[in-house]
Amino acid sequence: MTFPPTQNVPARNVVVLASGSGTLLQALLDDPDPKPYRIVAVGSDRASCTALDRAAALGIPTFCRRISDHPDRDAWNHALAEACERYGADLVVLAGFMKLLGPDFLAVFDDRVINAHPSLLPAFPGMHAPADALAHGVKITGCTAFMVDGGVDAGPIVAQRAVPVLDDDDVSTLHERIKVAERALLVEVVTSMTARPYRVEGRKVRLG
Repeated sequence: MTFPPTQNVPARNVVVLASGSGTLLQALLDDPDPKPYRIVAVGSDRASCTALDRAAALGIPTFCRRISDHPDRDAWNHALAEACERYGADLVVLAGFMKLLGPDFLAVFDDRVINAHPSLLPAFPGMHAPADALAHGVKITGCTAFMVDGGVDAGPIVAQRAVPVLDDDDVSTLHERIKVAERALLVEVVTSMTARPYRVEGRKVRLG
């Protein structure tokens, strides 16, 4: 997927999907104007979460698509994609969205879904990356922004940022430092991917 240059064209429409506190979403909301994107809606798999509250407080439309309200995961993926399409999403950003997206969703937004993960992928995928990094004894970890595919934290890498592991770190202190880097990285990546053309060539994402 390649977007044309953004000269003399409106800002790109970004739909953010989140499941929890929405600190990654807040980083995007705090990104000062002018910027090449606008958050047109925030969706969740939960009927209530802080991320939805953050959006609603700014008058940004919100929506919920719970898995339990659909007969199966395929139907849920279809309904979620339909909701994102309704808001004209050019890019879908997963910001602490705790559900795996399936083929029915990804087929609609091919090469237009990005996620952030608290490790230097492909190291330590999954739900416990900071704990896994500490258990493995690595000296450097970090965060990754990547294109979402059908795997678990397995898509092509867009950008990464390193975070040192300190001798006195526990899971909480390490994860908090990673989160700071992750928020900044996500804002930079969303800005880059909406400001200029990008293309995905196999495992490589070319920006600009």
